[in-house]
Amino acid sequence: MNYELIGITVLWTFLYGYIIVASIDFGAGFFNFYSKISGDDNIISPIIQRYLNPVWEVTNVFFVFFFVGIIGFYPDTAYYYGTALLIPASIALILLAIRGAYYAFNSYNKVPKISWTFLYGVTGLLIPAALSIALVISEGGYIVDGESGIQLQLEALLFSTYGWSVVFLAIITVLYVSSGFLTFYAARAEDNQALELVRKWFLIWTLPMLVITQFVFLGLREHNFEHFQRAQDYWYMFGLSLLSMGVAVFLIWRKRFFGLAFIMIMLQFAFAFFGYGISKLPYILYPYIEVNTAVVNENMAFSLTIVFILGLLLLIPSLVLLMRLFLFDKEYVKGKSSNKY
Repeated sequence: MNYELIGITVLWTFLYGYIIVASIDFGAGFFNFYSKISGDDNIISPIIQRYLNPVWEVTNVFFVFFFVGIIGFYPDTAYYYGTALLIPASIALILLAIRGAYYAFNSYNKVPKISWTFLYGVTGLLIPAALSIALVISEGGYIVDGESGIQLQLEALLFSTYGWSVVFLAIITVLYVSSGFLTFYAARAEDNQALELVRKWFLIWTLPMLVITQFVFLGLREHNFEHFQRAQDYWYMFGLSLLSMGVAVFLIWRKRFFGLAFIMIMLQFAFAFFGYGISKLPYILYPYIEVNTAVVNENMAFSLTIVFILGLLLLIPSLVLLMRLFLFDKEYVKGKSSNKY
């Protein structure tokens, strides 16, 4: 059995889950800050807080599973990425610590401070920007394995068109996915004022999402033409992603079936993300790490595969239960029974 392929598929699924859940969380924090400076906090902040309260603790579970799994399956990733990502990973950890501190300080203050709200909102955009550097580096050309060890070509990274396009894609994805979910959530809460506000935010971020994806493909063609050619072989995956986006935008624009619209947003990113991942195979890091050659021994690969499949099967029902008990409870979503948390 090809444990390498099963393993990377499960890990990629964890990473996809993290992108969706974290985007909602990060974007909600930013929109919470933006609403305060724009004077709309009385409209949208209650909706955002009802979402954030139950789920902020579990946001990083997907990422932890992916991080542990990628090192467990492919130990070489620790060697190559450990040095290359020292700076961006350290920045991301500091930003995550600031977000965690926000909950602690905010819970002890009856009147939220705008400074902490600002830090919480801004970190929600900077964390995905920092973490996206890992995907940029994975395309090759930024790491040199020489006699003195791994060296990150920082200048090449800073002046990379592809690198910056991926960073902006990460930021826009956060705002796009989060505003799409908040539109659905406001509709479930039957809060028409909040619905109109977040619906406007979503429609605003639709065009930047379309534009930045084009820049990513153009940047990939310039930086890694081999991967770009393979991505063209899976044009139907990206076509389905575009179609899903079109359906989501149409439904939200027409104010219909907001739940289905968010499902289409999730499918939009699922098709694009898995299309990118499939076209990238067999490489995890060009040209040093391949799926078939960098994996641990077969017995360990089998054990890890079973463990992470079981972890995925446990995590998904847990999230569904969390949603049923809190997020989509008829009373809680309308703010009538906040004592459940």
